[in-house]
Amino acid sequence: MLSVLLITFPFFALVLCGYLAARRGVLPQPAIPGLNAFVLYFALPCMLYRFGASTPIGQLLDPAVAGVYVLCALVMVGATVALTRNARIGWNDAAFGALVAAFPNTGFMGVPLLVALLGAQSAGPAIVTIVVDMVITSSLCIALSRLDGAGTHGVGVALRNAFKGMATNPMPWSIALGALASALQFKLPGPVDKTVAMLADAASPVALFTIGAVLARSQMNEHEQVPARDYVPVALAKLLVHPLLVWGAGTAAMALGVPLTPFALTVLVLLAALPSASNVSLLAEKFGANNGRVARIILVSTALAFLSFSAAVALLT
Repeated sequence: MLSVLLITFPFFALVLCGYLAARRGVLPQPAIPGLNAFVLYFALPCMLYRFGASTPIGQLLDPAVAGVYVLCALVMVGATVALTRNARIGWNDAAFGALVAAFPNTGFMGVPLLVALLGAQSAGPAIVTIVVDMVITSSLCIALSRLDGAGTHGVGVALRNAFKGMATNPMPWSIALGALASALQFKLPGPVDKTVAMLADAASPVALFTIGAVLARSQMNEHEQVPARDYVPVALAKLLVHPLLVWGAGTAAMALGVPLTPFALTVLVLLAALPSASNVSLLAEKFGANNGRVARIILVSTALAFLSFSAAVALLT
């Protein structure tokens, strides 16, 4: 356990540094979108491209990994919406609560953390889950969030907005280009490859620092009180129920003869044990959900994940 904590500590320490920098005013709030833009549009796409280009195409197109992960994501979304929607929490808030329960922080935290723990071969399954979460899980939850608006075109507008968001998100395109480069055995010219490598190396530290700053900003800008019963159970479901569900589904799939390797299942379980994705807070704000509740779920899951994720690694590796 101590050896695992020695590896995971720097990742969570960088999140704490970003949180404290924003809380103390060392990092001005107007600078946070700039950091987020650098990670989202430059550093992270370069990192994902490099992982995609260096990963065998068969690992990037693994239907067993995608199938198990999609099934568990749908169960998490459906169960969270069913159990949390009530007179106070409508479709909009229930849907985004479900999204943080099913969407781990794979892009900003999971890929660099698992590569450090398990090696570069863990990037393939991780990239598959990123695509699933951005294309399927996010689109489903955004569509469900529009049911509050009833009317005649709520769901249709939500789906159009979801597909528009996917089309303008650089991460799926960087993954697709990396997969194409892997399939064609294409190598970037030396100077271009060096530039991409430098940006990719910056992705992990800046992204983790930015996660902390975004969490602090969300907490500082949200003044309304949110009862603990509205966010603590969802955070615990993310850290405990989600990985257990993935482990159970993956084990059952292997018993039924699905070609899912034990290593891929380990990667999937550890990804599910990650805290909630911080970018869900931005989506919640955009679609008018209770961002205070979403931010608290992300904050609690990130804080508790330092121990829960480390424990999961110790148990599985």
